[in-house]
Amino acid sequence: MASLKTISTRQRVARRWSPPDFGRRRRLVLAVLTAALIAVTGGAFLRQIWETDFLQDQGDRRYLREVAIPAHRGMVLDRNGEPLAVSTPVDTVIANPKQLERTRDNLAAISKALGMPLDELREQLEEKSEKSFIYLRRRITPDRSDRLMEAVQRLDIKGLEMQREYRRFYPSGELTAHVVGFTDIDDAGQEGVERSYNEWLTGTPGARRVLKDGKNRVVKDVENVRAPKPGRDLVLSIDRRLQFLAYRELKAAVEKNKALGGSAVILDVNTGEVLAMVNQPSYNPNGRRDNRRGRMRNRAITDVMEPGSTVKPFVVAAALEKRVVTPTTPINTSPGVLQVGQYTVRDVHNYGGLNVTGVITKSSNIGVTKIAWMMPAEELYQTYRRLGFGQLTGSGFPAESAGQLPHFKGWNRFEHATLSFGYGLSVSTLQLAQAYAVLAADGVKRPISLIKVDQPPEGERVFSVATARAMRAMLETVVSSVGTAKDAAVKGYRVGGKTGTAKKAVAGGYASRKYQSVFAGMLPLSNPRLVMAVMIDEPSGGVYYGGKVAAPVFASVMVDAVRLLNIPPDQVEEGSPRLAGVEPTR
Repeated sequence: MASLKTISTRQRVARRWSPPDFGRRRRLVLAVLTAALIAVTGGAFLRQIWETDFLQDQGDRRYLREVAIPAHRGMVLDRNGEPLAVSTPVDTVIANPKQLERTRDNLAAISKALGMPLDELREQLEEKSEKSFIYLRRRITPDRSDRLMEAVQRLDIKGLEMQREYRRFYPSGELTAHVVGFTDIDDAGQEGVERSYNEWLTGTPGARRVLKDGKNRVVKDVENVRAPKPGRDLVLSIDRRLQFLAYRELKAAVEKNKALGGSAVILDVNTGEVLAMVNQPSYNPNGRRDNRRGRMRNRAITDVMEPGSTVKPFVVAAALEKRVVTPTTPINTSPGVLQVGQYTVRDVHNYGGLNVTGVITKSSNIGVTKIAWMMPAEELYQTYRRLGFGQLTGSGFPAESAGQLPHFKGWNRFEHATLSFGYGLSVSTLQLAQAYAVLAADGVKRPISLIKVDQPPEGERVFSVATARAMRAMLETVVSSVGTAKDAAVKGYRVGGKTGTAKKAVAGGYASRKYQSVFAGMLPLSNPRLVMAVMIDEPSGGVYYGGKVAAPVFASVMVDAVRLLNIPPDQVEEGSPRLAGVEPTR
C-alpha cells in the first residue's frame, strides 16, 4: 500500500515538471540585447548627430578657454628718437588657493623666490582660500621669475601659474619724470603725457583659444583668435639733451641758493614747441614714488606765481602799440617813491629821470606805473589776455593751471599800478615763457606743444613787428653791464631778457622774507631761436634777486644749448650792446 502511494506521488511530480524552454530564454535575451543595442545606437545617434553642437558647446565651456594676449604700450620718444618710456615683458604670478598646497616647504620656497614675507604670503592665501584665481605678485623681475619656476619644478608645486604682462620703464628717470609721468600697476597712465595721451599709447590685447584640463592647466593651444595690437608711439617736442642741461643747472641753483624748489621751460620760438621742462624737487618714476612736498607735481604747468617785474616789457609794448610813448620818451621816477592814495610804490633806488628804455633797463616800478597810467585799464588787461595770462596754454597737460587775471572793471588806481609790475596776477612758468616767445617771434603768439610738430603753426599776432623788435632792443640793455641781469649774458651772443623778484603770496597777504626769483630771456636777438623762463622758489642762501639767482641758470644752459643746436653767434663785436636811452635824461 505504501509503495503504491510513493509511485503515485512520483507520477504527480513528474507530470508537473517539464524540460526547460531554451528557445523562449533565447528570445528574451535576444530581445534585451536588441533593446540595449537600439538604446546604445539611438543614444550614439542622438549625441553624435542630433546633439553634437550642444554637447560640443558644453565641453568647450568646461575645457576650452580664451586667454588674453597682452599688447605692449607705445613708446614715448624725444624729438630725436631717444626713448623716454618703454614697455618690457615681465611675468605676473597667479595662484589658485584651492589647489595650492600650503605646506611649510612650499610657502617658504615661494616666499623666498618672490622676496615676500612668509607671514604676508600665508595671510594672503588664507584670506582668499575660497577663490580659484588671485594675483600673488604683479610684474616681477626676470630673476625672481626664474627662481620661482625652479622652486615650482623642484617641489612640484601645484596651483601657481605665470602670466605675461608688460612693465613700464623710464630710461631718463627723474630727468623727464614730470613731463612723461608714469603708469599704474594696470599700465594705465596716471601723470604727465602718459595720462593725457593714455588712449593713444594703450594697445589692444589679443586672444588665443586654449584647451585646459580639470586642474586649469593649459594642455593645448587651439588657435589664435586675434592678434594683439600694440599702442602707438608718441614723439614729444622735448630734446633730451636740453632737458638734461636745464635739469642739471636748475638743480644746482636750487641747492646753491637753498631754495624750496624751482622750474624752468625752454621754448622753440618758431614752432612753440617745449624743448625742455624741468622742476625741482623731482622723483624717480622707476622706483617707489615719493610725493612729499609735491615732488610728482609738474610745477612749471600746475603751479603759479606772481611774475613781478618780468611783465614790465609787456606794459611798455602795449604803450608802444598805442603810440603813447616811444623808446626815448622821458619818464621822471624821482624821488624813488610814489604815493598812490594810502599806498606807496617804491623803486630800489632813486633813478631820477629815465626814458622808457631806461625804465626797462633799471626795472623801475614808478616808471612802469606812470606808463601804465597813460593807458586805460582795459588796454593793459586786453594785452595780458592776448599774451595768454589767465588762460590755459593748450598744452593738453593734465591739471594745467590757467593762472589768475582779475577783470579790469574791478581795478582801482593802485591795482592798475601793481598789475603793471607783476603783482595782483598769477602765471605759470610755461605761460611766462610763452609770453616772451611773442616778443621773440616778432609779435606772433604760437600755441604751445609738447608734441613734436612738422609744420610751424601760423599763430596769432599780438604786437606789430616794429613793437616786438623795439622791445627786444630794450631787453638787450637789461643783460648789459648797466642792467639788472648781466649774469644772463652768453659770450658771442646778443641776449635779451628781464628779471623779476616778487614777494611770495601767503594767506592774508605777502610773506616778508619769502621771494620768488624769476628770469625770462631769449637769444640770439638778431634772429631769436630759444626762449627760457626760470623760477626759483624761496631762495634763502643770502641773495634773492632774479638777476643773481635765476639769470645765471639761463646763461649756464644756453652756453651749451647754442652749441648743441648749432646756433651761430650774432655778437660780432666784443663789448656791451647798444644802450640808447639808458642814460638819465636831462
